[in-house]
Amino acid sequence: MNLIKKTFQFGNQEVSLETGVIARQATGAVMASIGDTSVLVTVVGKKECDPGRPFFPLTINYQEKTYAAGKIPGGFFKREGRPTERETLICRLIDRPLRPLFPKGFMNEVQVIASVVSMDKEIDSDIVAMLGSSAALAISGIPFNGPIGAARVGYKDGEYMLNPSATDLAESDLDLVVAGTDKAVLMVESEAKELSEQIMLDAVVFGHEQMQVAVTAIKEFAAEAAKPAWDWAAPEVNEELMEKISNHAKADITAAYQIADKMERYVKIGELKDATVEAIAGEDNAGEVKDIFHKVEKNIVRHRVIAGEPRIDGRTSDMIRA
Repeated sequence: MNLIKKTFQFGNQEVSLETGVIARQATGAVMASIGDTSVLVTVVGKKECDPGRPFFPLTINYQEKTYAAGKIPGGFFKREGRPTERETLICRLIDRPLRPLFPKGFMNEVQVIASVVSMDKEIDSDIVAMLGSSAALAISGIPFNGPIGAARVGYKDGEYMLNPSATDLAESDLDLVVAGTDKAVLMVESEAKELSEQIMLDAVVFGHEQMQVAVTAIKEFAAEAAKPAWDWAAPEVNEELMEKISNHAKADITAAYQIADKMERYVKIGELKDATVEAIAGEDNAGEVKDIFHKVEKNIVRHRVIAGEPRIDGRTSDMIRA
């Protein structure tokens, strides 16, 4: 495979996406760079799914090595230890906008690893890693309803700044990271001085508008470099069994979610699940009944959130923990 490279202007910075040379055995691999900050993102997906798996095993790892800054650890410890708090937080920045874009029912194991290989002290690696992760998934062939874009927004002297440098960010009243698709915002994280709600909302809109150039560029990159899409179809849901389980357990599950004590609630839900399996399951579909029970449980909790009902501990949607 030959080198495929895409560059585009993102505010005052040039973004580079490369594939085809490094990590060619990965399902998808992209070297993303802004300035002297470069992040290698590899995606590996398993085409076979373990039967009966009730969750989507997506793993996101972001790792910073000291060699990225041209250093070698000295002293007693000559290798990096466990992930730092910063690495863990950036893992979450990458995870939150990506996870909802995998299709419903997709339970295959997927691993995304972002490794910082070069670091420019003026350009943070988190946005680079997010763009690289989006591009790597877009070219991998794995079922994925992306790509996403990401941007950092600063605010100084009444003006918004797109992807400010570390020097500019030190003088900014706002440090906001926003990620999303061409149609919606999926993730916002920020810290700021005392700013009005309107300034914060406009910052999100500004970031989403500006990131569209990245979304478009990744789509063009994928059109040139993408592997064939996986032959995957969402498993069919047994609607008859779903209705039967819902009629049997919905009222009891709803009542169980009025129990404030977490452990007591878990015990009650477990008892309801066992009773439902005993009442409805046959000899060969106990696993399917358990899966659908979890779907009914999830739908009940989701409906409570959408309907604006109080949380389990009694808090409304505009209240925080005491």
